[in-house]
Amino acid sequence: MPTPAFDRLRALAIGSQAIGLILIITLETVMGDAARPWQGVVLGAMVATALTIALVRLYRRNLARKQWAKRLQDNDHDDA
Repeated sequence: MPTPAFDRLRALAIGSQAIGLILIITLETVMGDAARPWQGVVLGAMVATALTIALVRLYRRNLARKQWAKRLQDNDHDDA
């Protein structure tokens, strides 16, 4: 199974982490010590986003494996 040249999930993961980091630094700069709870919320959102992306990637990988196995099975039946 060839991998695509551009992986949207990878781009989404990198982008969400970059935005989260920028937001955490901006909160610290603007609010000082009062930003701590909001930084925790941003960090939680970053972790939730990363886990969601990982689950979608796992689902897609398993779906592709099932489709590949079905194609191989169908091909074996056609040869017989």
